[in-house]
Amino acid sequence: MSLPDKCVVDTNVPMTANLARSPNDIPQELTGCVLACVKAVEHVIRTRGLVMDAGDEIFDEYRQALSMKGQPGVGDRFMKWVHDNRWRLSDSDRVKIIKSNSSYKEFPRHEGLNDFDHSDRKFVATANAHPQKPQILQATDSKWWGWKDALREVGITVHFLCSEYAKAKYAEKMGL
Repeated sequence: MSLPDKCVVDTNVPMTANLARSPNDIPQELTGCVLACVKAVEHVIRTRGLVMDAGDEIFDEYRQALSMKGQPGVGDRFMKWVHDNRWRLSDSDRVKIIKSNSSYKEFPRHEGLNDFDHSDRKFVATANAHPQKPQILQATDSKWWGWKDALREVGITVHFLCSEYAKAKYAEKMGL
């Protein structure tokens, strides 16, 4: 599956890309995943296809997990690019989301999403608030695998860069 022109990027994508800086330390089951995340981060930078929230909640999460210096990893380079370019993104790609208790008004209502991680709702709310409903790039958070069908039913597509890993980890956690 090719990468979308516009997307919301979950923080675990650049964090996983950062693992490429120590290739000997990458667990075998994550090798392909790390490469996919590196390619995805480079694609987003090259195409300037990032969609974010206008209130910088996603940016703030990136800042907590990645280095603003832009090194030593590819994910850190992404962080520096986001910092340097977020105000150059199209106004339509910086969408307003409104906090409502521990969620967002733009977070879709669906019974299958009632237990969705509150800390990850900003990504879904941002995709849902954007007129094109861009895909959300997801790497290693296997909980999203359990929500993918409910998200699809409300018009949100999750692009799993590490689908086999997420599926296996989800099955393991759920005892499937």
